Amino acid sequence: MALLSFERKYRVPGGTLIGGNLFDFWVGPFYVGFFGVTTFFFAALGTLLIFYGAAMGPTWNPWLISIDPPSVENGLAFAPLMEGGLWQIITICATGAFISWALREVEICRKLGMGYHVPAAFGVAIFAYVTLVVIRPILMGAWGYAFPYGIWTHLDWVSNTGYTYGNFHYNPAHMIAVSFFFTNALALALHGALILSAANPEKGKDMRTPDHEDTYFRDLIGYSVGTLGIHRVGLLLALNAGFWSAICIVISGTIWFDQWVDWWDWWLQLPWWADIAGGVNG
Repeated sequence: MALLSFERKYRVPGGTLIGGNLFDFWVGPFYVGFFGVTTFFFAALGTLLIFYGAAMGPTWNPWLISIDPPSVENGLAFAPLMEGGLWQIITICATGAFISWALREVEICRKLGMGYHVPAAFGVAIFAYVTLVVIRPILMGAWGYAFPYGIWTHLDWVSNTGYTYGNFHYNPAHMIAVSFFFTNALALALHGALILSAANPEKGKDMRTPDHEDTYFRDLIGYSVGTLGIHRVGLLLALNAGFWSAICIVISGTIWFDQWVDWWDWWLQLPWWADIAGGVNG
């Protein structure tokens, strides 16, 4: 693949975090680096272990293959390989691969003299994953509270965990996360549609400018956050969606143990209507 005009300028040694010049090279368009090597190692090992677990299991049906965590009774101890130990090793590999990828992103940013927004954003996704398979199980005292690596079994875990605390939609952190997810989707759709509209004017007319884009939203809603600002808004929405998704699950079973609908009893006890006859409390 041919290099872009500016790429050769930045393909120089330096900017690495670990390893010096040992892995400071490219394979085609891809930068390797020390953390590229560790990413490949962890990803390859984890994938091979998943196939090994599938080979030891009862089926090759991709929908039904599952690598399960140790039982709750096992606590936080290391488990025998086929009784959850495989899941523990795969979790280490997955975490190592994700963190290695983020650190590789840091090295690329250093080479290009860019900010660290991309690895920081990816770090929130890593935080969400680690919350589910490491932080929450440790807080609850057993690896068995983490989700299994399987399609159907993972969906079963989501369903069972939700119903353990009643209707999970009453979880306030879940409400915040879902709000950020949908708002993020709306913002991305509006932004993408606006750029395509400006880049594809009516036949015979010139491509519209950022001033046209700003004017459109000022005409529509009275305010435009600007061409750079919309990307800040999008990043903020996306990061909060991932962050609150992690929070909504980590607080379930650690600081809140009842059905989530009961959490809203404080709303019914607000003094301005708690004692009104025939009001919200009957």
